Amino acid sequence: MAEDRPQIYLISPSDPDPELFADRLARVLDTVGIACVRLVTTTRDEMRIGRAADALRAVAHERDVAIVIETHFRMAERHGLDGVHLSDGARSLREARKLLGPDAIVGAFCGASRHEGMTAGEAGADYVSFGPVGTSALGSGATAEQALFAWWSEMIEVPVVAEGGLSPELVRACAPVCDFLGIGDEIWISEDPVASLTGLLAPLG
Repeated sequence: MAEDRPQIYLISPSDPDPELFADRLARVLDTVGIACVRLVTTTRDEMRIGRAADALRAVAHERDVAIVIETHFRMAERHGLDGVHLSDGARSLREARKLLGPDAIVGAFCGASRHEGMTAGEAGADYVSFGPVGTSALGSGATAEQALFAWWSEMIEVPVVAEGGLSPELVRACAPVCDFLGIGDEIWISEDPVASLTGLLAPLG
């Protein structure tokens, strides 16, 4: 079991406005200790992705916080990011690692699948992410159960992220059995993301 307080892995909204979100991100990073930021993009506009990557990289690196981009590992290399978060489990992992090199962060989202997580770990993922933890009507509706995190933290050395639909109650439940809490829309939908994050993390003391 993970005995230490989990670190916070911050997930951006999809396709954030570079200027507006950079300011919001900076306020959070200046208030709460953050281990890593993930830039989430759904657009296919490379220039738009590049502008967001450059803006968020500047904010994160000024504060010695790592930043990864979701899926587009070639954009990670081009814009000086620290790595990539792969949303397809282990499928692209070896290709991403070959391009980005051994020092880059390469993580993999594996839904609620223990098998997919183990495959990603064996392929060299720096971390594996499971979720959503909270109940959701999105996708198949499957959630990553506490038993999965408990088993993983006891049996597997690869760090694990719990993400998706976190509440204070789920933060309390996940804290002993995960290395990172992946937090995104839970706070960005708020007018005051710093206050929302502080409240979400209150059970950690």
